[in-house]
Amino acid sequence: MRRNRPGLMGTMARTAVVVGTANAVTSSMNKNSAPAQAAPAAAPVADSVDNQMAQIEQLGALLEKGLLTQEEFDAKKKSILGL
Repeated sequence: MRRNRPGLMGTMARTAVVVGTANAVTSSMNKNSAPAQAAPAAAPVADSVDNQMAQIEQLGALLEKGLLTQEEFDAKKKSILGL
């Protein structure tokens, strides 16, 4: 006669539920943490600021040489800065 062992099956079922829940939570956490991984996108902003500064410095050099008027310099500077 075969003996039924409900305790072992119950333990296995609980273990499967726990593992499944842990996997689901881990997957959800990985999906939710995606914005934290987007932080390196700040580097192009720094490059953009550096580029803006370089453009303004070039305009300043043109202003000093007399190739731009103060009004032209101010207008282009505002354009570069998005003002």
